[in-house]
Amino acid sequence: MIKAPLLKNELASGERIVRVSEEGKPSETRFSIEERYANATLVKASPITGRTHQIRVHTQYAGHPIALDDKYGDAEFDSKMKEVGLQRLFLHAHAIRFEHPKTGEEMVITAPLDKTLKGVLAKLRANY
Repeated sequence: MIKAPLLKNELASGERIVRVSEEGKPSETRFSIEERYANATLVKASPITGRTHQIRVHTQYAGHPIALDDKYGDAEFDSKMKEVGLQRLFLHAHAIRFEHPKTGEEMVITAPLDKTLKGVLAKLRANY
């Protein structure tokens, strides 16, 4: 569990960037390890709060940024991930849960991991 307050900033260019700051809003993300590789780890992130860029900033804060995150990532790690075929941010919304606004019924929508990301995981299992 990472509990780190997040503060949203806007740069002169209009780009939004978020950082951990005591002046920020309370933010919590629960992480669990799904699979370990030699130089990477697949984790499940469950945000308790819903702040802008929360998962991305909390992983950076923990010292384990998401692969190919051009805003909060690590260039050296990213180059290793590109070697195994990763071409985009490795962040996937597996499921979202919410209450239907009219019926009050709990709704759960899931999405399988796409074949490109599955291929990267297969290479990590085999070679990394």
